[in-house]
This record gives sequence, structure tokens and C-alpha cells, in this order.
Amino acid sequence: MLIYSEKHNHIVEKMTKRTLFLIGLLCATITVNAQKAMKKEAIKPIPKPQSFITTHQGVFGGKTVNYKATAKETYLTNDKGDSVASIWSVAYTKNPMGSVGKRPVTFVFNGGPGSASVWLHMGLFGPQIVNVDSEAKKDDGAAPYNLVKNKHGLLDITDIVFIDPVGTGYSRVVGKGKEKDFWGLKEDANSVTKFIRQWITENERWFSPKYLAGESFGTTRAAAVGKALEGGGQNMALNGMILISQALDYDGSTSIHDNITSYITYLPSMAATAWYHKKAGQGKTLEAFVAECRSFTYNTYTPALYKGNLLSATERNNIAERLAYFTGLDINYILRSNLRILMRRFQKQLLAEKGLAIGRLDGRFMGDEADKLSDGPHLGDAASYQISAAYTAALNHYYATELNVKMDRPYLTSNGKIGAKWRWRTVPDGSYWEPTPVNVSRALGETMRRNTAMKVMVASGYYDLITPFFDAEYTFARNGIVKERVQMTYYEAGHMMYTHEPDLIKLSADIRAFFSEE
Repeated sequence: MLIYSEKHNHIVEKMTKRTLFLIGLLCATITVNAQKAMKKEAIKPIPKPQSFITTHQGVFGGKTVNYKATAKETYLTNDKGDSVASIWSVAYTKNPMGSVGKRPVTFVFNGGPGSASVWLHMGLFGPQIVNVDSEAKKDDGAAPYNLVKNKHGLLDITDIVFIDPVGTGYSRVVGKGKEKDFWGLKEDANSVTKFIRQWITENERWFSPKYLAGESFGTTRAAAVGKALEGGGQNMALNGMILISQALDYDGSTSIHDNITSYITYLPSMAATAWYHKKAGQGKTLEAFVAECRSFTYNTYTPALYKGNLLSATERNNIAERLAYFTGLDINYILRSNLRILMRRFQKQLLAEKGLAIGRLDGRFMGDEADKLSDGPHLGDAASYQISAAYTAALNHYYATELNVKMDRPYLTSNGKIGAKWRWRTVPDGSYWEPTPVNVSRALGETMRRNTAMKVMVASGYYDLITPFFDAEYTFARNGIVKERVQMTYYEAGHMMYTHEPDLIKLSADIRAFFSEE
């Protein structure tokens, strides 16, 4: 009995220790899982949305207009009603409104992706705009800058709502929102569409004529939003789109090796820029020289590119001579380039003897670079870094002094994280998808055919070396777009043609005429 008792006690003791160990392990596992679950469920705080309302008076198009400025956060919700994003917008509305059935509203955004609406706000459509050197001869320098009343503004004919997509300006994800739900081609279009519908509903503007105005990737967004507005069980038909420096088919605006389309679409812009810098086409008007280059591009250069190494030596030399004539580059350089000139190389090569690199957004700009032999500008884009400080300062000053905006975080005029994380995929995860250049032009064409009242204005700068004017012509001649309802306009500046004062005046007049053509 004694032996049995001792053995039994030993076994019980062993079992008790094992049980306690398992219980402890189980508790630890539960604790870890609970902590993980709590961490997973942790959501960003949802503060009260900010709103700043002020009243103003201004003269636009020769008419005195009383208007209200509403700078505010609008919260977007998911299907469960949870707030997931805050969209910052500034709306300028006539005060008093008058007939909503006659007063248009125009939604404005810039591009990037990752850019806030600061450029169109402080450069073209806003009640006040910043002055930079109209002739692109000098840097904007340091403060102070010159903020002026925009007498060419359009508030006499339309209300204007500036939209900053999620991650730009003051817009951000909140609550259970995730960046990936907004940083993508379709995701971005869906969120902007949701904001527009929400704004229209809250402001009782369903009967108002509705327009979109976008710049650069903002035109990509505009075409995608136009299509998205037709769905969702709330079909909203647009009256028109204003596409500034259009980027609908990225084949024509991506200068990389072996992309034949880009060699074609960029050449006339190279010719125009060479003409501006007096490297080519002297003795001819810009329009005449550009028309000559168009003809060469369509009829001679394009077939030659497709022939490639099947060209004879004589044919190659003839093509090289014509390219030298149009671009102002040395014929031997062109031959070494195999008749294919990448834009970044053109930027560096055109004024190489002066040690200057020309701008990409606007070929009129020039930057003095330390490395004179780099394969493309190494300082960045002169057309960007020479004006961006003025625009950033102007918007922050204007918000603080005119709109009385007081926020707890900086206004992001651009956000590089967005471009790095951007989702270009156009089909759901799990579906087969082979990456191709972005192309929303067919979506625009289909929207125009479903909405037979919608018209489109396309504004292009001759010296835009990012979204070339010839690409606009090439894109809008195809893709099912209804050309009879498309108005093409041209300006002797670049991507942001409104930085050139004569073109600011012309562009404003062209948009005004576009609105009046009902």
C-alpha cells in the first residue's frame, strides 16, 4: 500500500504540473491572440470634421460677384456606415445662389497621382492667384510672393469646388479606412465620385449643370469619374469636362525605350520647344513649323520607326537630317540615338552648349546643372522647382488670411508616398491581369456616346514635354471619342499654361466660351 500510495502521489503530482503548464500555455496563447486582435481592430481616431465659412466679393469677367467660401472636411463612409476618409475641399458658391437649375458647378482637381488641387486653385480657377515669372526666365526665389485678385476667374458663370483626394492637402484616411482603399486608379475614381454625389446632395444641386476640370492625371481621373458617375444606382450625367494637359492614354506620354508611340507623340513638342529656344524653325511661325512637323511625323517618321533596321543607310540619313531640322539636335547624335530621342535626353541636349537643362512640365524653363553630361536633368524639373515654393506659400498664406483656415496638420501640396503605393490594376485581385499602359480614353468615348449632351474641352501647351499636345490629337482621333463634341485649344506655354499670363487670359476666355456653348 505504501509503495502504491507513493507512486500514485507521484503520478498525480506529474499530472498536476502538466495540467498547470498547459493551462498557462493556453492562457498565454489567448492573451497573445487577444492582443493581436486588439491591435488588428485598433482604428484611427475620428475627430470632428472641420469647417470654415467666409463671405467675399470679387470682380470676375467684369462682373461683381458676392460669394461664399466653404473650406471643410467631408467624411466618406463604407458600406457599414463607418467613416473611412476625410476629403478636404474648398467650395466657392454665389451668394445668394439664384436658380440652381441655371447655375453650373465645376469640380476641380489636379493630378499626380499624389497632387493636391493647389496648382489650379492658385494658378487658374481661384479668386486669388499667385504671380510667377510669366516668361519663365527666373526662379520664383524666396518670400515674399505676389498674390493678386484673379479678374479672369470664372465665378461669374460657375460655382467651383476644389477637391483634394485622400492623402493630399488636408485629406486623409480616418477610422477603419486604409490607404489601399483610395490609392489606386479605380479606388481613387470611386472615392472622388462618392464625394461629388455627396456634395451635390448636401447642397441640393442635382438640377445644376455639372462639369469636371482636371489637369494631367486629373484628366485620367476625370474620365474615370465620368464613367463611375453613371453607375452606383445614382446616374449623374455631366454637362462637360475641361481636360488641361490631358493624359488619357499613357502610351503617348511615357518616353521610354521601345515605346514607338511615344517617339511619335513627343516629336512635335520637341520641334515647338526647339523653335522657342531658336534652335530650329527660324523664319517660320510656331504654328507653321508645328504643322510641318505633324506632316513629317505622320507620313515619314512613323513608317520609318516601324521599318526599324530594314531602313537603308540612305533612308536612315534622310530621316536623321529631318529630325535634326525639327529638333535642333546634331545629326550624328540623332544617328547614335538610332533615330529615337528620349525626352529626358532632349531636355539635356538641346541647350548643352550653354550647360542648361530645359524643363519637362514646360520647355521654356531652364536649369543650370552642375553635372553637364548626365543622361537627363539631375536636379529635377526646372519648370517645377522654380515655381513650387511660390504656390505652396501662396496657398498657405491665402488659407490663413482670407479663408481663416486653422488646421492641426500641414497641407500637403504633393505626397510622394501615394505614387510609390499606387495601384494601377483594373481588375479584382485573383483575376488574370497583364499590366498595360493606362488608357481611359475609351471609357471617355463610351461615356460621351451614352451621354449625348456631354462635351469636352482639351487644353494643350505647345511646350509641354510631359503630356504632349500631339498625343492629345492622336488620342482624341481614336478610341470611339465623338470628335464633333471635342474642342481642342492650344497655348504657347507648357503643362501649366496658365503660368504664362497671355495664356492665362486666353485659357480663361476659352473656358468661358466652352461654358456658353449650350
